Amino acid sequence: MTREGEFMNFQIEKKLKNSLGRAGVLKTPHGDILTPAFVAVGTKATVKSLNPEQVREAGTQVVLGNTYHLYLQPGDEIVRDAGGIGKFMNWPGPTMTDSGGFQVFSLGAAYGKDISKITKITDPSLLIPERFDDSDAPRLAKIGQDGVSFKSHLDGSIHYITPEKSIEIQHNLGADIIFAFDECTSPAEDLQYQEEALERTHRWAERSLIEHRKLGGDSALFGIVQGGRDENLRKKSAKFIGNLDFDGFGIGGSFAKEDMSTAVKWVNEILPEEKPRHLLGIGEPEDLFMGIENGVDLFDCVAPTRLGRNGTIYTKSGKIIIMNTKFRNDFEPIEKDCGCYTCQHYTKSYIAHLFHGKEMLAGTLASIHNLYFIVNLVKKIRQSILDDKFFEFKKEFLDQYIKNS
Repeated sequence: MTREGEFMNFQIEKKLKNSLGRAGVLKTPHGDILTPAFVAVGTKATVKSLNPEQVREAGTQVVLGNTYHLYLQPGDEIVRDAGGIGKFMNWPGPTMTDSGGFQVFSLGAAYGKDISKITKITDPSLLIPERFDDSDAPRLAKIGQDGVSFKSHLDGSIHYITPEKSIEIQHNLGADIIFAFDECTSPAEDLQYQEEALERTHRWAERSLIEHRKLGGDSALFGIVQGGRDENLRKKSAKFIGNLDFDGFGIGGSFAKEDMSTAVKWVNEILPEEKPRHLLGIGEPEDLFMGIENGVDLFDCVAPTRLGRNGTIYTKSGKIIIMNTKFRNDFEPIEKDCGCYTCQHYTKSYIAHLFHGKEMLAGTLASIHNLYFIVNLVKKIRQSILDDKFFEFKKEFLDQYIKNS
C-alpha cells in the first residue's frame, strides 16, 4: 500500500508461488486498475486509429500519453486548460504520462540507428557508440548534467528539459500516474557511460520528487530504475530508487532481448514489494509472461496498434501478415473464438481487401483486434494467478504461440 492518506492505493490480492508474480488492485481517482494490466499507448492523447469507445470496448483499463509529444503539440498548458489529458481526449478512466526520457534517448544516442526498446546485440557498430558533440548532426538531443537540450522534430525550435520542467509539464497534463525524469541508455553502451547516466538518473529522480511535492496535486509519481545490462548497476539503481519516497516504480531502459528477464528479476527482487511496478515500453506476449512472473504489474507498448496499422495481426497461433495471398479468399474471422468487434463482424478476406486498397478502416480493424488480444491476454494471465494455474497457462499459450511465430 502507499502512504496513508494518499489518493493512490495498491493492494496485492494473491502472490504467485515460487516467483515474484502477483495479482492486485491499483486504485486511482479515475477508477481501479486490476493488475497485472496492459496500458494502451495514446502518444498524442489518442490511441492511433481508435476512438476512446473502441479502446474501452477492447477491455483497456488505462491509457498512457507522451510527455515530449504533448509538450510540443498542442502544449501542456492547453491540455491543462482543457481539464487534463483524460478530459481532453474524452477518456474517463485512469491515465499515465511518461517523463520524456525515452524520447531523449531516441533523439540522441539512438538517433538514426536501429535501436529500440528491445535490441539484439549483434551489430558491432553499436558496441562503441559515438558520444555527442557539435559535429554529431543530425542528432536532435544533447544531454547535460542538469537536463537535456533538444530540437523539436516539428519545427526545429530549441527546448531545454530539466527534471523540474518534466514534472511541471506532467502536472499540467494531469495524469493519475506520472514518471520521474530519467536517462534511458542503449544496452550497447559501455559500462563507464552506463555509470555516468545512472548517476544522472538518480540525481534527476531526487529532483523530480522534490518538484512533485512542491507542486502538490493528485498525481502519483513513479521513480524509474535504469542500469542497462549490468547486474551491479541494475541492483544499485533498484536500491537507490526503491529507498526514495515514490508511489511506485518504472523499470526503464532499452533492453537486450536475451537478458531482459534477468534484468527485470534483479530489480524486482529489491524494489519494495508493496508498491506497483511498471515495465516501460514492453508488450510482446512472451515478454508479458516473463514480466508478470518476475513481479511486473503494468506494461505499456505501442506494438498492438503499430503492428495493426501495418497489417500484422496477433493470433493464438502466432502473428499473421494479413496481406498474404492466402487471406484474400479466407471468409473466416481472424479468430473464431475472439470477442473483439473486428472478429465479431468482419472476415480476414475483407480486412485483407482493406489493406490492399489502402483504406483507413484497415488499420482500425486490425488495431482493435490486436489491442483486444493483448489486453485480454494479460487479463487471462491475471486470472490464472488467482486460479493457481499460471504456469500451466503460460506453457499452453506459449507452446502454441511461439511454435507458429
